[in-house]
Amino acid sequence: MAEHFVPENLPTHIQHFINGKFVDSVKGATFDVLDPVTNQNYATAAAGQKEDIDAAVAAAREAFVNGPWPKMKPRERARILNKIADAVEAQEGRLAEMETFDTGLPITQAKGQALRAAENFRFFADLIVAQFDDAMKVPGSQINYVNRKPIGVAGLITPWNTPFMLESWKLAPALATGNTVVLKPAEFTPLSASLWADIFTEAGVPAGVFNLVNGLGEEAGDALVKHPDVPLISFTGETTTGKTIFRNAAENLKGMSMELGGKSPCVIFADADLDAALDSALFGVFSLNGERCTAGSRILVERPVYDQFCERFAARAKTIVVGDPHDPKTQVGALVHPEHFKKVASYVEIGKTEGRLLAGGGRPEGLEEGNYIAPTVFADVKPDARIFQEEIFGPVVAITPFDTEAEALELANNTKYGLAAYIWTQDLTRAHNFAQNTEAGMVWLNSHNVRDLRTPFGGVKSSGLGHEGGYRSIDFYTDQQAVHITLGKVHTPKFGTDDAAKVDG
Repeated sequence: MAEHFVPENLPTHIQHFINGKFVDSVKGATFDVLDPVTNQNYATAAAGQKEDIDAAVAAAREAFVNGPWPKMKPRERARILNKIADAVEAQEGRLAEMETFDTGLPITQAKGQALRAAENFRFFADLIVAQFDDAMKVPGSQINYVNRKPIGVAGLITPWNTPFMLESWKLAPALATGNTVVLKPAEFTPLSASLWADIFTEAGVPAGVFNLVNGLGEEAGDALVKHPDVPLISFTGETTTGKTIFRNAAENLKGMSMELGGKSPCVIFADADLDAALDSALFGVFSLNGERCTAGSRILVERPVYDQFCERFAARAKTIVVGDPHDPKTQVGALVHPEHFKKVASYVEIGKTEGRLLAGGGRPEGLEEGNYIAPTVFADVKPDARIFQEEIFGPVVAITPFDTEAEALELANNTKYGLAAYIWTQDLTRAHNFAQNTEAGMVWLNSHNVRDLRTPFGGVKSSGLGHEGGYRSIDFYTDQQAVHITLGKVHTPKFGTDDAAKVDG
């Protein structure tokens, strides 16, 4: 392997950012941060405890109650959001290098993340300026209108796959609507999150509006979820963790938005454009190292084209370039962490007892170190197999045949998850009916995973709770207060008088 690339000026210690200042943990706790190619420690990070979360929430609460941010006109906040977007775009190259180094994602796939993050800020800058609220009139009698208000301190807990971009999904709408935030990024990947502090400060975000606390989910994340002064929690991550957060948020009746795990089906009918479906199915499960919640990790193929599809899919999977994430030729890089590598590798071994191995099945040749797994393809997988039912979150796919549309639908819906689905057919009537009967929060017809920021993003069943995206994000991060005004004579029953019985209907 060529010499491993290390970005310039890499920090050796990553701090919290609280009330406009970089700080260490109150008690000095730290944790190690690994480079997934060598699994060597390249930095320590401040490990947030309850005391650090308390300090961050206090700063955010003060900035919300007494600071200018919630009271700014939408256009004023929008100008700052656009400055944030400009700053993100300006350091696209640096960000991509850091994201690749920290996550193991291929550099060509990391390069788009900065532009997507910037677009999130531009989108919500536009949305809050164009935002209008409902007014309902009863002519000559009453007018009612909706007054939207920011809610307070939003706790944002983000995952380690494409962390910078996914952080922007939450930061942009939370800040656009006038809330203040405490961000708790994933402990595996704190590097790119540390960039937000200077970006926000230079763009003119007041101290205390944005706060960042690194740390473990069981410590920093848990304290944030349980804090009584944090009325909103937005979480993206694994379903079991989501259930724990849901339980812990109940005590203070917090607003919850959770985008959780997935085991999304990619359904390919015999009449599909097979070349296009093949490209999409390969990209859908092997891009981002397979570490994506919307991965089409179960491919369901109609029997007449099943053998042909399996053969072509496996042949392509074998030619996917696995290697150093910083090499532009690399299509699958290193998994994020040895803990996660161990989990995915264990599913590969399980799969060898549950399906017919067509490609991959372990480490690629020549990559004896680092968290590398070759793109792995199992065919003839039964619906009760673990690799069919359980989220693997790596470059591993299960292919299963079906004979009828009814069987395809049953297979598609036959997991506890319901995040995304991909359907390939030339029959438009079937496409729409099948899509609407699929238990998934998002469906792509004859398309790979392309996102329109105006649409709701979220899942059903064990894949999530609530939706964000577009106006759904505005709804989540604001309270909608109904204000009622009587325009005519007030007709109220006169309790305590002789006229009390004369109730004017």
